[in-house]
Amino acid sequence: MFRGATSLSLDAKGRLAVPTKHREALQLQCAGDLVLTAHPHRCLLLYPQPAWEPIQAKMMALSSFDKQSSALQRLLVGFAEDVAMDSAGRMLVSTVLRDFAGLDKEVMLVGQGSHFELWNMEAWRAQLAQVMQDDNFTMPSELEGFSL
Repeated sequence: MFRGATSLSLDAKGRLAVPTKHREALQLQCAGDLVLTAHPHRCLLLYPQPAWEPIQAKMMALSSFDKQSSALQRLLVGFAEDVAMDSAGRMLVSTVLRDFAGLDKEVMLVGQGSHFELWNMEAWRAQLAQVMQDDNFTMPSELEGFSL
C-alpha cells in the first residue's frame, strides 16, 4: 500500500527521485518498472506495471464508438508511458506528461494505495483548498454510514 504525501523536486532533466520509503516496495513489486499516465484532473498517475495491466485491459475493452469511453482511452492509455527507476531511485517524467500536468520544479507525490498521484504543487494546494472550503461536500453513496 502506497500512502502519504511527499513534496519533491524535479531536476533540470525532468527526473524525480522516488522517496526511499517506496523504493524497496516498488523494486519487490515490479522491479522498478512503472507506468506513468495522465488523469482527467490534470495530475499524473504512477502505477507499478503489474497493477496497471488490468486497468489498461479494462479500458481497452470499452467501445471505441462511445465518445466518453474513447476519450478516456485516449487520455489514460494514449498518454501511458513505461518508465523505470534507475539505480539512484529516479525516474524520468517526459516533457509531454510534465506539460499535461503543468509540472515544474515543485511537485507533490501522493500515495493512493495501489498507485500514486503526481501533482503540480500549486494545483495540489488549490485542490486541497477546494475540498476544505466546499460546504456542499457530500460523501459518495458507497461510503454512506462510514465513520472515522
